[in-house]
Amino acid sequence: MRMPGKMLPKIVGFVFKKPATVLYPKERLTPPKDLRGKMKFHKDRCISCGACARDCPSGACTMQPKSDGKKRPEFDLDFCTFCAQCAESCPKDAIEMTAEFELAHYRRGEAVVKE
Repeated sequence: MRMPGKMLPKIVGFVFKKPATVLYPKERLTPPKDLRGKMKFHKDRCISCGACARDCPSGACTMQPKSDGKKRPEFDLDFCTFCAQCAESCPKDAIEMTAEFELAHYRRGEAVVKE
């Protein structure tokens, strides 16, 4: 067993060091520029090709029929791995990954990105 006298200098040393973390949510760090957060869907650019849903490895992107008769993608963020494969597959750049990463919600199904 270690003696308390040997640990005391280390403990005192940590008191005067700068903290390793920030006091989140009061203090926020700026996210990295390449962060893959919540996706943004641009309805006007979409051609309803379905490449995003076909290439989604987790099945989070599905094509859903809309009122105008076309099928548009919907993204269920409960299943999304934020791999950005949907954005890379889209030939018209209708899907864009944003830096929004605070996606907590209370019930399943509340985090769905639609048009």
